[in-house]
Amino acid sequence: MNVVIIGCGVIGAAIAYELSQVKGLKITVCDRQPPAQASTGAALGVLMGAISQKIKGKAWQMRHTSIQRYEILIPELEALTGRKIPFNRQGILSLCLEEENLAAWEKLVEIRHSQGWHLEIWNTAKLQNICPQVNHEEITGAVYSPQDRQLDPVALTLALVEAAQQNGVTFKFGVAVLDAQTSPPESSPQFCKQLETTEGKIAADWFVIAAGLGSTPLTAKLNQMVDIRPVLGQALQMRVGHPLGNPDFQPAITGNDVHIVPVGGGDYWVGATVEFPRNGNESSPLRIFPPLKELTNPESEIPPNQELLESVRKQAIAFCPELATATILRTWSGLRPRPEGRPAPVIGKLPGFSNVLLATGHYRNGVLLAPATAYAIREMIISQGLGNGEWGVGE
Repeated sequence: MNVVIIGCGVIGAAIAYELSQVKGLKITVCDRQPPAQASTGAALGVLMGAISQKIKGKAWQMRHTSIQRYEILIPELEALTGRKIPFNRQGILSLCLEEENLAAWEKLVEIRHSQGWHLEIWNTAKLQNICPQVNHEEITGAVYSPQDRQLDPVALTLALVEAAQQNGVTFKFGVAVLDAQTSPPESSPQFCKQLETTEGKIAADWFVIAAGLGSTPLTAKLNQMVDIRPVLGQALQMRVGHPLGNPDFQPAITGNDVHIVPVGGGDYWVGATVEFPRNGNESSPLRIFPPLKELTNPESEIPPNQELLESVRKQAIAFCPELATATILRTWSGLRPRPEGRPAPVIGKLPGFSNVLLATGHYRNGVLLAPATAYAIREMIISQGLGNGEWGVGE
């Protein structure tokens, strides 16, 4: 059975690796860019599971599944590929500011305990003792999540690609989809027969669209457009030259939607901004978006706002004053795919089609939800395939 995956960010790569362990599948991955570009290349890889406010339903279940899977997946990929994937197992520390509701955190601690997860509430004395680098008069304490993680999204994606290749997956980079050939419009549901690409025609039994922002023009070719809009995020890498606080305890620190992420060698990633197209913002009902036809090149629609990046840097310094002495090594930005008018992510069959699956629109949680997304796509394909008795699942 042939499966074609369009898109090789962390989502497409995770799906390819997961499916590569199923017997009887021939898998091809296409992307117009090299792997781990676009939003994956810009992500900070902070995996906020237990410390997130999602407590039930699919939103929590996907986080739960992914965090657990990463504990096994990272050593598995390192053993298969010989690659080192930076993976911070020292948890996430969420700083509590004066206006935050401590009772809500206490309730979350109880809920997580009942779900088999551990969270700790630290007062200011404990915070100062364990993380002396944090020093801000408005901080009233912190919530520590020892089971949440942070990883390098690019290193992860490249390892997923290499491991999938070892399992027989074919990757075609620099290949763009030009058009799609489908069954007649009157047939219900429709069936996508093949894609026309810059490297010729590709036929398959299943097509998985995991192309982030590229999913919008792709689904438009199938006359079932999924509206995904770009939201720009900027980050920076700062060099202090030595670890902040206790060198043996370096969790990712987050507060006021700013992340301070240790990446070794006295370097820290700091981010990220949230920048909407033109003068729109998330809460405004008057968002002004570019016409959809212009979204094929959304980079031109959101020039990075240097003032916003500077405000993120200043917030990080307010939390950890020693960052004021740091050197900025580099800054970068990327576009996150945010579904318009519906929750993120978009996972499931493309409406009207029997063999086109969507795994896209993860907005700010692509790295976090990649393993759970890969599981979901695998189950959709397996359930249909096994029903026909055509092939079985590998070990």
